[in-house]
Amino acid sequence: MITVNNVTLQFGQRKLFSDVNIVFSPGNCYGLIGANGSGKSTFLKILSGEIDSTAGEVLIPPGKRLSVLKQDQFAFDAYSVLTTVIMGHKKLYDVMIEKDAIYAKPDFSDADGMRASELEGEFAEMNGWDAESDAGKLLAELGISTPMHTQQMSQLEGGEKVRVLLAQALFGNPDILLLDEPTNHLDVETCMWLEEFLSKFENTAIVVSHDRHFLDNVCTHIADIDFGKIKMHSGNYTFWSESSQLAAKQRSDSNKKIEERRKELQDFIARFSSNLSKSRQATSRKKMLEKLTIEDIEPSSRKYPFVHFEPEREAGNDLLNMDHMSKAIDGQPMFAKISITIEKGDKVAFVGPNDLAKTILFQVLMGEATPDAGTFKWGFSTKRAYFPKDNTEYFKSNLNIIDWLRQYSDEKAESFIRGFLGKMLFSGEESMKVVNVLSGGERVRLMLARMMLLNPNVVIMDEPTNHLDLESISALNEGMQRFKGTILFSSHDHQLVQTVANRIIEVTPKGVIDRVGTTFDEYLADERIKELRKELYDL
Repeated sequence: MITVNNVTLQFGQRKLFSDVNIVFSPGNCYGLIGANGSGKSTFLKILSGEIDSTAGEVLIPPGKRLSVLKQDQFAFDAYSVLTTVIMGHKKLYDVMIEKDAIYAKPDFSDADGMRASELEGEFAEMNGWDAESDAGKLLAELGISTPMHTQQMSQLEGGEKVRVLLAQALFGNPDILLLDEPTNHLDVETCMWLEEFLSKFENTAIVVSHDRHFLDNVCTHIADIDFGKIKMHSGNYTFWSESSQLAAKQRSDSNKKIEERRKELQDFIARFSSNLSKSRQATSRKKMLEKLTIEDIEPSSRKYPFVHFEPEREAGNDLLNMDHMSKAIDGQPMFAKISITIEKGDKVAFVGPNDLAKTILFQVLMGEATPDAGTFKWGFSTKRAYFPKDNTEYFKSNLNIIDWLRQYSDEKAESFIRGFLGKMLFSGEESMKVVNVLSGGERVRLMLARMMLLNPNVVIMDEPTNHLDLESISALNEGMQRFKGTILFSSHDHQLVQTVANRIIEVTPKGVIDRVGTTFDEYLADERIKELRKELYDL
């Protein structure tokens, strides 16, 4: 358990949040959400004691151990992988170090013997004899192979370090677990493993994540930072999102009678409760939702951009053909002998562990790179809009937002541009910001606005959810689902891939796996595909 009493955090005249009173209880997983800049990561740092609040206190019962997912990938470069994981249990690690130092003494005294005996007792109580095997098991489950366990952290790549730091946080069954964006840099299989781990975790977990699928699968509650307050809601992210939107809609519907509104909300709660699976956490959520009263559901102040792609003309049937395309970077094959035809109306998710391979493929298709072998051909009637993963080049400008977007619009009137920007949550003085100082999320929303103005019938998107808040991700998701044209995209957002794609293409160094009419979940569960992946990756 962790109790927050009257916590306030203020920087100068700006209050991030004030008078926060929350109790986080064992057996629950709390998703901490809020708009970009609302203070989610900062609040976790207050809970962990890394920074002090301006007022109030955080109380953790004596003897309870708190564990945090570290963000500094270089902090443990001097240690081995296995040692780094065990260091997640500081008390155990300190006992191990002191014990080893005593036994290494050349002049071992009676006092040393007594102290060593005490330490051995503490060591046994903390299951110290199983520490290395437990740490090794965690690492293996997170995709860090046994030969790597004795390597120095400095020898690992960035994505591997992230997995080791995650193992460090999970090690030793902590009483309170704080995870800030734990799914970053994880592949789909590892994300699924983490979801299963947290679903079985019996202590207190608090997570910050932009992955809606992850939040839905692990969270029993949502703690929402809004208007400088933090409010607790029962249920997972989708329940919070849909119920708050329904409450907002009802509040604006003055013609509907109170009893009609009450029944609508009751039906919504009942429907959501009955749709939950039978897992331990899902059952717990179901019981909580059934106890909710209508008054417990409140509208959110969150604003959603309006993402809508409207094709200027319909594309012909001859859309895109790739013929034996191959590409390598610095001798490493990105993709090989790709021969596929993209049909009109396909919404293709390009998946696979190598993000660079997908980026290079999109760059080739957009003429920004050339294949080493093979060819591709776009249909004559296609009109394409491209969202690159790196948009830096687009914003090396001193133009303000209005003038920047005007470059891509046939309609130049300021009233039209301002109206369009308003849909993407740029209003008033915000529209006059210079684009080279915008945040990552603001840049992404502007790139989406640019694409919308092009009226494409083919949209190519490379990791479009990066830097977006949950509301913008949801709006993009809906816009991609509505789009009547063709989409080629890559994304680590599980829900986006699951709900948008009607075709899955996995890019491997030896070719592609291509499945039409298959959802992402079906693709991941297909045993034949699992065997094929082993062959293509030499697993």
